[in-house]
Amino acid sequence: MPNLLITRPEPDAAPLIRRLAALGIDTVAAPLLDIEYLDGPELDVETVQAMLLTSANGVRALARRTERRDIPCLAVGDATARTAADLGFQSVASADGDVEDLANLVVKTCNPKGGVLLHAAGSVSAGDLAAMLEPQGYKVWREMLYEARTAAALPTEAAAALENGQIDGVVLYSPRTADHFRNLVRAEELDAALAKMTLFALSKNVLTAAGGGWGETVVAVHPDQESLLEAVRSCYV
Repeated sequence: MPNLLITRPEPDAAPLIRRLAALGIDTVAAPLLDIEYLDGPELDVETVQAMLLTSANGVRALARRTERRDIPCLAVGDATARTAADLGFQSVASADGDVEDLANLVVKTCNPKGGVLLHAAGSVSAGDLAAMLEPQGYKVWREMLYEARTAAALPTEAAAALENGQIDGVVLYSPRTADHFRNLVRAEELDAALAKMTLFALSKNVLTAAGGGWGETVVAVHPDQESLLEAVRSCYV
């Protein structure tokens, strides 16, 4: 039975681990980011025509800062859209891709003169929605609602499993976490373990950030979780 290292932060790791278990795949949790939701006053969203959601954590952070659930939400992908729907947002559309796809969805569905676009952001965001949309006349309000702090070291269990050759692969979702994972592995002097592992990357940018020396590399055909899970399934099931 294959054993994969899961680098997602909680609470995103738990459902992923359950889905992999259903495929007969064991996992070791090694969260590389610690999410802290930022407290603050209720957001004034009266002039907002749509909320731009680039991560599930952004949705959770947004839900803590506004009771409004009637403003349309545009989500980067299906997993983020499901999180928004689960938290009660009533009108949710998915761009089914990356930040550029989300910007394209905005252009298709929003009027530049229809009101501000609220980007529920973290301390670090992939892509720059404002830079993509403001030249086209949109007003983007980027509100930092959570901080994503990188882990200082690999969890003890994960480091031991890598050292003992018990990990068959790692699943990486973003260039930031891929780069940080490589740095932590290097700090533990465990680079040699990667030669026996498969890297499952959400995108080519993630693959590049993860560096070389892997036994195998697999990139999802589309930058979303379902495609990444299909890549894992095709290798092991």
